[in-house]
Amino acid sequence: MATLIIYYSQGGKTDLVAKTLARSLRASLVRIHDLKNREGFKNRLFASINAFRENKTDIIPAKVDISQYDTIIFGTPTWSGNPTPAILTIIDRCNLTGKDVMLFATIDSNRGETNIERLEEKVKMRGARVIESFTIATKDKSPEKLVNDTEAIIEMKDLKMYVR
Repeated sequence: MATLIIYYSQGGKTDLVAKTLARSLRASLVRIHDLKNREGFKNRLFASINAFRENKTDIIPAKVDISQYDTIIFGTPTWSGNPTPAILTIIDRCNLTGKDVMLFATIDSNRGETNIERLEEKVKMRGARVIESFTIATKDKSPEKLVNDTEAIIEMKDLKMYVR
């Protein structure tokens, strides 16, 4: 059984969490890139509006072959309490029928639970079974602290039992 982590990261914190998970769970990684410019105040404002409205976006890779994986982990930052357009776009392009899915969201505030709830709805509509989910606070944390917090979640939730 193989595990794949599909994630989007803009500022690098979600990237660090995904790489820590991949190392501990021996999972493959696919980073989704949003082709829209999300830098600067104006673009971040529109990004938050896009996330709130669940607008899709142009991404690379446009599709991911998940056929050889039994467990898929989706990761995303939280924008306005919601998943990012990039991760919503890739989820909508995946046939998750029969797949076990884990979800994680990085958060700068306390609004990550709505992000996870929406992700759960989306992957279940695509045929997945959600086996675990978590949020991880990133505000004002050093890279070392983020790695330590991620490793603590792996242990606390016993995530290794889901992968072989």
